[in-house]
Amino acid sequence: MSVDLTPSSPPPSSSPSSPPSPSAEPFLRPGPPRTRAWIAMYHSVADPTDDPYRITVSPDRLAAQLRWLRRRGLRGVSMRQLLDACARGQERDLVGLTFDDGYRDFVDEALPLLRSHDCSATLFVLPGRLDGDNAWDPLGPRKPLLGAAGIRRAAEYGMEIASHGLTHVDLTQADDRLLRREVSDSRAALNELTGTDVQGFCYPYGHVDERVAAAVRDAGYRYACAISPGPLSGVLALPRVHIGQSDTAPRLRLKLWTNRLRHRTLDRAAVTSAVTG
Repeated sequence: MSVDLTPSSPPPSSSPSSPPSPSAEPFLRPGPPRTRAWIAMYHSVADPTDDPYRITVSPDRLAAQLRWLRRRGLRGVSMRQLLDACARGQERDLVGLTFDDGYRDFVDEALPLLRSHDCSATLFVLPGRLDGDNAWDPLGPRKPLLGAAGIRRAAEYGMEIASHGLTHVDLTQADDRLLRREVSDSRAALNELTGTDVQGFCYPYGHVDERVAAAVRDAGYRYACAISPGPLSGVLALPRVHIGQSDTAPRLRLKLWTNRLRHRTLDRAAVTSAVTG
């Protein structure tokens, strides 16, 4: 499997006529062409009134957002489906839907809405916190997380299960031992729990650097999602667009437009390489 982690612009010492040094591979490569496909980032689907982080959407708002996508001829799909379609050049009418943290309300609230709108999604879960809560959020209310049964149920209904690490720590601040545990052990645990080959990873807090991305690559993940990955790009540093309670139709249109202006879309060449390489 070949992976790109491409800076948004070449380093000062490089030139178009000189290839990157061997030590820079595979992180420094010319920027590949981009598609129009983008990735939405959700978290909890519940009552959003007590949420200082603004990461909760109500079921009614999620339903309205999914209707908005469908009226525009778009369909929300899991990351696995989106990357496969992108590799075939068939991603035009697709949007990646991702839900971070593995809240229990995904099965109770989001799953029925996704199915009713013929959508799928990727659910990033924490196998080290099964049936736990969001203890990493000091200001917000405690929210229950899915256990093994809930994760299996989501998978049975066509949702992709992927890793958010074991316990939701900032991996850029972790030592090498903790980094390997959070990345590799979480994949092994989810492989066993779901009986499938877990392919996706999501960086807790959206924080990623080259060391962390390399650990994700070495653990065998096919792709990884961030938020705003800074100078990194490619299939292991996919940018996403936060979707919240305030995102009505006008704001969604604006986000779609600005997302494309900022080139926060998929890199077709990197995706194709990861799928077919």
